[in-house]
Amino acid sequence: MKAVAVFPGKKDSIHLTKLERPSVDSKPPGLEIRAGYGVVIRILKVGVDATDKEINEAQYGAAPPGCQELVLGHESFGIIEEIGPNVRGLKPGDYVTATVRRPGSSLHDRIGMSDMTSEETYFERGINLLHGFLTEYVVDDALYVVKVPQGLKHLHVLMEPMSIAAKAVEQAFEAQRRMRVWRPERAFVLGAGQIGLLTTLILKLRGLEVYTLARSQAPTRNSEIVEAYGAEYVSLSDTSLVELAGRVGRADLIVEATGNSTVAFNSMEVLGINGVLVWTSITGGDFSTNVQSDAINLKWVLGNKLLMGTVNANREHFEAGIKELALGEMMYPGVTQRILTNPVEGLENYQELIRLLVEEKSALKVFMNVADV
Repeated sequence: MKAVAVFPGKKDSIHLTKLERPSVDSKPPGLEIRAGYGVVIRILKVGVDATDKEINEAQYGAAPPGCQELVLGHESFGIIEEIGPNVRGLKPGDYVTATVRRPGSSLHDRIGMSDMTSEETYFERGINLLHGFLTEYVVDDALYVVKVPQGLKHLHVLMEPMSIAAKAVEQAFEAQRRMRVWRPERAFVLGAGQIGLLTTLILKLRGLEVYTLARSQAPTRNSEIVEAYGAEYVSLSDTSLVELAGRVGRADLIVEATGNSTVAFNSMEVLGINGVLVWTSITGGDFSTNVQSDAINLKWVLGNKLLMGTVNANREHFEAGIKELALGEMMYPGVTQRILTNPVEGLENYQELIRLLVEEKSALKVFMNVADV
């Protein structure tokens, strides 16, 4: 069967390759599947993002043990073809997605929280040491396969990015249990890409006053989605973070999803007392920026403010994100689907995926149609 892969560490090495079609008893390299718990999934659609672009640019990524290639794609949507005899709660014909992170050997890995691993080595499908989903069929352990309601199949590859947004918000509220009572009223979402837009949706569903900030001036598709969710879109080209805080007040919660370290650090200046700032961006390189360190130090200590980072998501976050998408479809019908902007037909057109990621700045969500739904 066909698959799209790279040679990790070799720049612009994306190519079409062949893999053996898996069965419920297959043992893919590096992947542990309990006996009788295999689930074979026919892949229908796979989303790609900056992670895939950066792996192709040889910024990071590693092949599974014994392999020279790494199959790309960590945002999956498919349909079950076959299940092992011990699988419960899933059946052939179910629409599903799959989590990305797989466990190592730390305590958190062993209790189903591999996204919180304490080990430096991590295992992620399509990213590090495990093949991804940009292929025709995959097999996985039922523990990491999450059912998608048929009524949400039109949102397909948004399940994984929604899990990231759901975790970011859930972790902020979980951390703020230290306050005993924490009722945030105002949130700033920095970035209007897929993570920023889905975070905006979640926060509006929780009843917050939400301001979503990005560089582009309205109107854009992104700004229209923000406004359709009932939030306010703010262009950083017109209004700075400090100016916004001066107009509407400091934020109780900030979720940063820009991929820009300068914005990430500058956002520390506009967080309110007892507030929490969540960073979701992963920035590379050696760029440095100046911050008002004395003022931030003083205000953060006296204001009991919290900065936290969040990466990846576990099964609970996937399930929570799917529930948020379902509620979002009821509250804001047809809005979220607008995030899905750039489909590419067929695995053999893999170069178009990279071209869209590199060249099309308006491409909000690029995804491949591997097979018909």
